[in-house]
Amino acid sequence: MSPSFVFEPPSDEEIEHSEREEEEEDEEEPEEAESGSDSDSEEEGRHKEARVSKKKTQSPWDFAKYTESVAEEHARRSTTSVDEKISKALRQRSTPLVAELDHSSESELDEQEDYKPDEEDEEEGYGGDSKSFFAPSDGTSFHADSFLQLNLSRPLLRACEALGYAKPTPIQAACIPLALSGRDICGSAITGSGKTAAFALPTLERLLFRPKRMRAIRVLILTPTRELAVQVHSMIEKLAQFTDIRCCLVVGGLSTKVQEVALRSMPDIVVATPGRMIDHLRNAMSVDLDDLAVLILDEADRLLELGFNAEIQELVRLCPKKRQTMLFSATMTEEVDELIKLSLSKPLRLSADPSTKRPATLTEEVVRIRRMREVNQEAVLLAMCSKTFTSKVIIFSGTKQAAHRLKIIFGLAGIKAAELHGNLTQAQRLEALEQFRKQQVDFLVATDVAARGLDIIGVQTVINFACPRDLTSYVHRVGRTARAGREGYAVTFVTDNDRSLLKAIAKRAGSKLKSRIVAEQSILKWSHIIEQMEDQIDEVLREESEERILRKAEMEATKAENMIEHKDEIFSRPKRTWFVTEKEKKLAAKAAKASSQEKNKSSGKEVISAEQAEDLRMKEKRKREREKHLPRKKRRKLEAAREMLEDEEQDGNQVEAKGTNKKEKGGLSLVDLAYRRAKAVKAVKKAVDSGKIVKKSQKKSSNVPRKTPSRTEEMRDLFQTDMKDKKPKRRGVGGGKKVKSSFKSKSRYKRK
Repeated sequence: MSPSFVFEPPSDEEIEHSEREEEEEDEEEPEEAESGSDSDSEEEGRHKEARVSKKKTQSPWDFAKYTESVAEEHARRSTTSVDEKISKALRQRSTPLVAELDHSSESELDEQEDYKPDEEDEEEGYGGDSKSFFAPSDGTSFHADSFLQLNLSRPLLRACEALGYAKPTPIQAACIPLALSGRDICGSAITGSGKTAAFALPTLERLLFRPKRMRAIRVLILTPTRELAVQVHSMIEKLAQFTDIRCCLVVGGLSTKVQEVALRSMPDIVVATPGRMIDHLRNAMSVDLDDLAVLILDEADRLLELGFNAEIQELVRLCPKKRQTMLFSATMTEEVDELIKLSLSKPLRLSADPSTKRPATLTEEVVRIRRMREVNQEAVLLAMCSKTFTSKVIIFSGTKQAAHRLKIIFGLAGIKAAELHGNLTQAQRLEALEQFRKQQVDFLVATDVAARGLDIIGVQTVINFACPRDLTSYVHRVGRTARAGREGYAVTFVTDNDRSLLKAIAKRAGSKLKSRIVAEQSILKWSHIIEQMEDQIDEVLREESEERILRKAEMEATKAENMIEHKDEIFSRPKRTWFVTEKEKKLAAKAAKASSQEKNKSSGKEVISAEQAEDLRMKEKRKREREKHLPRKKRRKLEAAREMLEDEEQDGNQVEAKGTNKKEKGGLSLVDLAYRRAKAVKAVKKAVDSGKIVKKSQKKSSNVPRKTPSRTEEMRDLFQTDMKDKKPKRRGVGGGKKVKSSFKSKSRYKRK
């Protein structure tokens, strides 16, 4: 294993984007060549040859060919895009808002300082007998000089050369020979280390020797997101371009009928998301996995989580038991029980770079957002994006609504940005990726849909506008930059509620964090501009809402017309089924949460799940949003009440730290204590009158003064006199006997 591995090939897409830079270098080179020596001319010749070879290479990513264009989609739906609405709002604007920033003082720059955590948490180790489950991988080589050494066929070597792949990365050098032998593999490596080619090349090599007369689905590749599936499919098509191997894409958001036709033709490889694949296996005719030979889970740790676990188990049940299974991720799970459920047989655990979870070329920074400054978070982001990070930036937002709002704000501010989240159609999502890949826009505002696997070359900066849920999400988000040995920046906005994650990042990330302080003057200017934009933002959102309502009404009308015209045909179709009902889904989710809570209790850790943490964060955010629109006096009252509650909690914790006796006394109210003692006195008197416990009563009377001589009598006299005073008011005169036994409920003492 070579710890200091250097990524020699430049990139897949960087060649296309750097052609202009190369032309500029070609213009500068003749001047240097005149004063240079013969050795310099030889070096220039080698550089030119390298450039020629680079320009001949292909890019494996092409997102535009999978769907119709967004313009055609809007024309078919009779709607307009967000960019058109933003441009309309800009035309209606009376005074330009961004003009105020042109006169801002550029001399006031952001400050940077080393981040020093206050406390250090202890390292947490993984439990379980993982070594006994995994087969020993001693002797595995993580180094190879060329793909020729990995025993690949000529068509695949030719495809690697066309894509510009010269030297295998460590995970490719280790994985390809073992995968060719049919072994089960759990592979992990840093982001951007070529894991897709690590499982695609040996799979294609095995398929070259398949029985070609018998058509069947032999390889199934599962991914958690549609965009990652599109990327893997595009990559496999490029690697198999000189072979007769056919690949099919099965994801949500695209035409179901087209996918059914493609599956019935029995392609060799199917790249799919779990939900749509199960839908076809249950509801499409002549589609099965009986002849499957290889099952691959890309981003396996995400697929084994709560949202996908049931679907993965269903797909594993439908696959043959005799198969090869490969799992890949940058943060591979250590839960052996989950891996056993996948029917792995003595898998090999390959960690190409276990010492560092992220690249060493990544520079990480945090921006502390104090409790009173959370309202200005958007202004902080715009101040950074307008001055410091101006191009090739991915901004991760916590929710789809927040991502859409940021897209509108960026558009109104005159900054080119695209959005990527679940509220968009598949055509819009793929076009956003294509625009960002071709650098038609400078910013991509996305949710965690874009956090895993996407290999967009040239991303310089990742900004976590919303802090990620845990360290795993953080590693995958910042892995979109600093890929394949290039430099990159990762900036995370951290609020007071995210301190635990900040400590984990500082301790386990493997690099020194920097703290960035954004200039106060630019924040104030941008916050003023955003306040002026609010009316235009509301106008754009209102237009979108109206279009959505109209489109929904049109769809309902079209559906009613189709039901009238084609009623017999519609009802003759078989109903589409699913492998679990909604009730079973909820029960499974409850059982999973209960089991996770039991694990946390047994291990002595009070840890909430990622979903619970996200819900709490969203509740807190909604509360802050509501408070933002309150008058100043009410806001101050709420803040004062919140501080008082925090002080009371601290005092309560100090009281709890004292003895157990004091805790019991302090926990019992005076009314409850009086009611219990009065009831006990009444029971004793009743027993004495009936003659049941004569001796015990004497002993008790002699012992009572020793235990609590004055308190019992005081309480008894107090409540008896109290009852005598209140009795005539309710019952009038008379009823002498019932005065003695008057302790029936404690509510009357509470009323007093």
